[in-house]
Amino acid sequence: MTLVEQWQEIESGLEPGWGDARLRLTLAEPVHASRAAALLGPLNAHRSGTELRFHTVGRGSGPRPDAIRRALERLERERIDGTLELVAVDAGAAVVRAARPLLSEEWDALQAALPTDWSDLHLELELDSSDYVARASLDLTPLNARREGPRPTLGFRAARRRGYGGAPEMVRRCLERCDADGITGELRLLRVLSEARNVYTQGPVWHVGGRTT
Repeated sequence: MTLVEQWQEIESGLEPGWGDARLRLTLAEPVHASRAAALLGPLNAHRSGTELRFHTVGRGSGPRPDAIRRALERLERERIDGTLELVAVDAGAAVVRAARPLLSEEWDALQAALPTDWSDLHLELELDSSDYVARASLDLTPLNARREGPRPTLGFRAARRRGYGGAPEMVRRCLERCDADGITGELRLLRVLSEARNVYTQGPVWHVGGRTT
């Protein structure tokens, strides 16, 4: 049985409304331990010898089941095998934990509050954990997101029609990828311009803290 099939069997046996499920993956080959830990990095997996422990949530903040499946698919593509087991499940965890909205939902709410003639945005995404930085940077690659300061924060731009920045649809798609990987945080609007008209340039430039944005 493949790793993904093992996960599907575990997931199908969980009670409706389950909250937090803790999982253990015991690798078949010790030589694969370091690579498996790297591939499971977005899940904040903890390694002990040939064992890797991580969790998933049915609701609330944390890696979603789809993120678990994709992570296991990455292992399978590199021919890493093992035994996946359900260690414990907490049906009430999702109720107790304060649930953050999905990042794509934060984007929808932010867009709804913008003036109808907006043209350019400067945004930042502050992640709930520094462990999310590497994966979030990958998910946001089409937006040219970059680390800003010592905090786990990624800055990027959006442009409604033309110029620097990702199109609104691309911004949402990238944030959906973060959602699917269980990445949580707070999306903030830093600056907005309306009806910017580009003359001999691809768009406006902000100078913030001695840096060009």
